[in-house]
Amino acid sequence: MVEVPKHTDEVIRAAIAQRRKIRFCYHGKERIAEPHDYGIQNRQLRLLVYQTGGQSKSGTLPAWRLIDVSGISNLEILPETFAGNRPAPSGHHHKWDQVFLRVAS
Repeated sequence: MVEVPKHTDEVIRAAIAQRRKIRFCYHGKERIAEPHDYGIQNRQLRLLVYQTGGQSKSGTLPAWRLIDVSGISNLEILPETFAGNRPAPSGHHHKWDQVFLRVAS
């Protein structure tokens, strides 16, 4: 598992706890998203987000994205809040090895 900078971990945890949107760069693209699940999946530190703005390789927004935390840069909390948990289109949640924090419903 890759170590995450303390600042990144703190921002992710605060954003989930406060239900606040985040802005970050990932794979060279700026993204705006609602952070939902934060934990370890397949021995990697990951963040499940609902991307609502910014750029995307697929061009399709809004959409669920599974992000490798090690690839996040320029992370910041935005003033905008979101209501809470969203239903998964498939009806199934991602399987996690360990969940550190999950947005409350």
